[in-house]
Amino acid sequence: MKAPATAAERTRDAGVPWRTALITGATAGIGLAFAQAGARDGANLVLVARDGERLAEIAERLRAEHGVEVACLAADLRTVAGLDRVEARLRDPGAPIDLLVNNAGTGTRGAFHTLPVEAELDVVALGAVAVVRLCRAALAPMVERGSGWIVNVSSLAGFQPDPLTATYGAAKAFSLSLSEALYEEVRGSGVHVTALCPSFTATEFHRRAGIDVSRVPARAWLPAERVARAGLRAVERGRPVCVPGAAYRLLAALSTVAPRRVARFGSRLFAGAR
Repeated sequence: MKAPATAAERTRDAGVPWRTALITGATAGIGLAFAQAGARDGANLVLVARDGERLAEIAERLRAEHGVEVACLAADLRTVAGLDRVEARLRDPGAPIDLLVNNAGTGTRGAFHTLPVEAELDVVALGAVAVVRLCRAALAPMVERGSGWIVNVSSLAGFQPDPLTATYGAAKAFSLSLSEALYEEVRGSGVHVTALCPSFTATEFHRRAGIDVSRVPARAWLPAERVARAGLRAVERGRPVCVPGAAYRLLAALSTVAPRRVARFGSRLFAGAR
């Protein structure tokens, strides 16, 4: 009887070039879907999230189901100490990270002037500050090695103003712009940076952010697994931006060519419909 394939053999058979991936926000939603996809491909994982107990449970399941190495790094990326811990892991020359997935994030809903400023700053901390610091920590060793892959999970909201989730949309616009700039900076170095920009994805995110999506039709939702796989395919193929779903790609394209006043009007209508 043939022995089960090792993790390294599965990464080779799956055609993926990375052996070790670090994923933030890995306990739920798109982050968990990235972890599951990476484990199925045979990649070793470093999973980052605040909830150490939940991380340990997920890691144990992935090890048992896929035979990969899974390390847990409990860290709050809203804090300097948490970012320092993850940066140190990304810079460790003895255990290089081939793929970084910046997925951790949070959101709020409501008129900006009525929301607690602390909650808005959390959105910026995860959606912008953490992305800057972890990309910076990962890119230097990747460029030095001549290989590496980074997926920054942005959003379709990053393409236009986003009333009632204003800070979230602004943070995602920052992530999108940074990703495209880094894509150009490292072009030809063997390092690839992709902004993954999903729209409605079936995760815990909207409930946690207090966003009522009861009027969003079922057909508008994409499975988190599909979104994660789209992101992995895009970064492997060296694409700077990935918008999963044909309808959402059309919306993104229209957002980039519409006059700003039209984009603001459309986003106001959309915000009122949610």
